[in-house]
Amino acid sequence: MKKEHLKPTRLNGQKDRMAPGLSRRSFFLAAGAAGVGTAVAALDPRPAKAQSTDWKQPGNNNHVIELQGKDSFPAGEVGIDFYGHCAMKFTSPGGATVMFDPWRDDPSGAWGLWFKNKFPETTVDITMSTHTHFDHDAIDRPNSTMVLDRMVGDFEFADLKITGFADKHACIAPGWYPWTDALKEFGAEACPPNNVGHMDMVVYVVDTGGIRTLIWGDNRHNPPDAFWQAIGKIDVLTLPVDGSEHILSYDQANAIVDRLKPKVVIPTHYLSEATTYTLSTLQPADKWVKSQKSYQMLDGSNLKLAAADVGKMDREFLYFGHNAQKS
Repeated sequence: MKKEHLKPTRLNGQKDRMAPGLSRRSFFLAAGAAGVGTAVAALDPRPAKAQSTDWKQPGNNNHVIELQGKDSFPAGEVGIDFYGHCAMKFTSPGGATVMFDPWRDDPSGAWGLWFKNKFPETTVDITMSTHTHFDHDAIDRPNSTMVLDRMVGDFEFADLKITGFADKHACIAPGWYPWTDALKEFGAEACPPNNVGHMDMVVYVVDTGGIRTLIWGDNRHNPPDAFWQAIGKIDVLTLPVDGSEHILSYDQANAIVDRLKPKVVIPTHYLSEATTYTLSTLQPADKWVKSQKSYQMLDGSNLKLAAADVGKMDREFLYFGHNAQKS
C-alpha cells in the first residue's frame, strides 16, 4: 500500500490532523515509549482514566497493624529474596517486608518482550520503586499494604528505616546497545539538568538488623560529592551490571565498589533464564562477578545475612545467577 492511500484515523468523531499516514494513536504509542508522553499528552483532549486495580487485592493490613503495635523487635538475620532483574524482597528480623522494583513488560510494546511471565502477586507490607521505567515500576503487582513510589526522605516502620535520595538515571549507555539514543530520536533529553522526568532516580538505603543496604537502581555512575556524603557507610550494595554493560560498564561499577567499599555486593539488572528473554538485549553478569577477588555463586534465590557475618566480609560478591523467586 502506498503512503498516499493511507487515511488518518478518527478519535471521538474528529478527524486526525496529523501528518498523512500517521495516526494519533501511533504517535502517542511511540512518544510514550520514548518517555515524552508528558510533552504530548496535552494534544489529546480525552480525560485520563485510573488504571489501578489495588482495591481488588486479596488480604488486608492485619500484619501491618500487628507490627505497628510492637514496642521492641528481636535481633536476627535480614532475609533477601531475589525475583529476577532488580526486584528484591527484604525481610527484617522483626518480620517487616518490603519489595523493591517489581518488573513488567513495556505496556506500549515499543521496547519488545523482556519478561517471561507477569510479576508474581507476592504479599509484602511495602512496595517501592526507584524510577518509572517499565522494568522497575510494576507497583500494582505485589499485594502490599503500602506503596512508596520514588520516595525521598526518611521512612520508619517496625524495625525498618528506609531513606530515599533523589538523583539521576544513567543517561549514556556504556555498552554495545545505545538505548539512550532513542530519546534523542523523539527530541527528549536524557541527561541532566533538562532530562525528561522518567530519567529521574531515587536510590534507597535500607537499615535493618544492623545492616545498611544501598539499592542503587539504575543510577548514574558519577553523582555529585554531596550524594556520596549523604549515603555514608554501606554494608550491602546492589549494582545493575550485566555482560552487555546496559546501565553500568564494568569499570564504572568497579569504581563505585572501590569508593563505597561495601562488605557485600549483589549484582542486578542482568539476564536471568528464570525471568528474562534475550530480547531484552541483557546478558548474564558471570564475567564481571568472576573477575572479582572473592565471590559466591548462590544455588538459590534466597539469602539470609547476619550483621556479625557481614562485618567480617570485604567486597564479597553474592550472585543469584539464574535463580529467581516465582511466588
